[in-house]
Amino acid sequence: MAGGRQSPRDKMIGMMYLVLTALLALQVSNAVLEKFIFIDQALTRMADDYNSKNGQTIAGIEAQVAKRNNLETDVAILNIAKEIRSETEKVIGTMNDLKEEMVKITGGRDPETDALIGAKDYDKVGTMMMGPQGKGKALKAMLNNYSKFLATKTGETDKKFPLLGRDAKDIKEAANDPDQKDKNFAQYFFENTPTAAGMATMSYLETEILNYERVALAILADSVGAGEVSFDKIFPLIRAESNVVAAGAKYKAEMFIAASSSALNPVMYKDGKALPLSQMTIAGNDIKFGQVEFSASGSGEKSYKAKIELDGKVYEDVIKYTVIKPSILISSSALSALWKNCGNALNVQVPLLGTSYNPSITATNATVVKGAGKGEVTIIPKTRGKVVMTVKSNGSTVGTKTFSVKEIPLPKYELVIPSAAGNMADGVKGRAFRQVTVNANAEPSFASDVPKDARYRVREVEVKLVRNGDPVKVQTFKKNKITLTQFAQQARKGDIYIFTIKRVVRTNFQNKSENVRARNEIYKVLVKSN
Repeated sequence: MAGGRQSPRDKMIGMMYLVLTALLALQVSNAVLEKFIFIDQALTRMADDYNSKNGQTIAGIEAQVAKRNNLETDVAILNIAKEIRSETEKVIGTMNDLKEEMVKITGGRDPETDALIGAKDYDKVGTMMMGPQGKGKALKAMLNNYSKFLATKTGETDKKFPLLGRDAKDIKEAANDPDQKDKNFAQYFFENTPTAAGMATMSYLETEILNYERVALAILADSVGAGEVSFDKIFPLIRAESNVVAAGAKYKAEMFIAASSSALNPVMYKDGKALPLSQMTIAGNDIKFGQVEFSASGSGEKSYKAKIELDGKVYEDVIKYTVIKPSILISSSALSALWKNCGNALNVQVPLLGTSYNPSITATNATVVKGAGKGEVTIIPKTRGKVVMTVKSNGSTVGTKTFSVKEIPLPKYELVIPSAAGNMADGVKGRAFRQVTVNANAEPSFASDVPKDARYRVREVEVKLVRNGDPVKVQTFKKNKITLTQFAQQARKGDIYIFTIKRVVRTNFQNKSENVRARNEIYKVLVKSN
């Protein structure tokens, strides 16, 4: 059968043919063989019914095309429908000729009762269809060409119109039967077949042909709105305010009766532009819908025009909505000011946009580095003044945020003296003061805002040992941990150590180092004893 759901009539035809093929596989009595005549007659009546209804479908398409003022595209579809009808009649005519030939070669019909004289003949029909000059091969080709013809004319795939002239291996009921699976089309349908069964087989194939035509004409009828529309799918539709509800909050929803039909083929528009159709499943029913999606801009009350064309009728409405300016939330230690030449990490979010938030963030007078998470950026100001950050989502501007820019404060220095040697306030023991560490510490607010940019190290320190105003020993060290063994050997009570920091470097968030201007400060330590 053709693709799609089978009607009760179609299922009955299939069941009748299963019975027919089952009987052919058995050695049955003459009385049973005569029942093939009844099957043939029933299938013939069904074929006539299909043929009549298909003619009505053609008439319906023609009436709908006229109703729509004979649009060029609709006329083209009507011509295809007529071409299909003509091809179907040609195929059915050929098959009727074959049936009459079966009657003729087996003795014709009784002139009084019109009964088949050779209804029980097992040889002549098989020879006619399978012999060297057998007509089964041509019948198979004609059936398959018809299937391909319908697929081409309707723009459908082979799944909608599978080949009708199939060998046993391609038929589900025979593919796993060791006695049948190797038979070709003619052998499977006509081998060891009495005349009555051969006639019933041909009638069955005619119903398949006419059912294929029915499916093809329904496709064409839908495209011009001529199909019979009945709402065969009625179901509840729930429109909730939100599907996510906090514990203790109220769940609110509106309930509707909704209806649809598989025969509907609507065309939907927003502001005159056609929308692509998608499909969703509600209560087990597949529903076609147009997806309206666009980026809102501006603010205040807005609207757009919605239009649906269905079965030659137009349904329109103006849909109103309100655009509000969303708030930009920034998570950062630096909420109002940024540090110059530093990696100021910001997390920029717009809660009102929810999951549709797709940020693009830029800034004036600064470099912006995108982070791993949505809305995460690092801003590096290059000059003093102002940095204006612009936040966009899906190409539409959400808002801006202005930051002032602060210069990096110089670090403060600290001398760390071993407790056994003394301290800066009270002085040190000359021979015990053999080591000191000179640190550069970032200003606390700077270290809190951008800790990865607040890493300092002293790289050069000048040390003097002075006695009565004259230097005893002077040495410059290229590190912050200083060994003073040689100084300690010369130090005397009353001497003074003078430490001058010459060079300091800062490591930034990119792990790059830069020189920092040293403070113009000296640090004095008294030698209180030898």
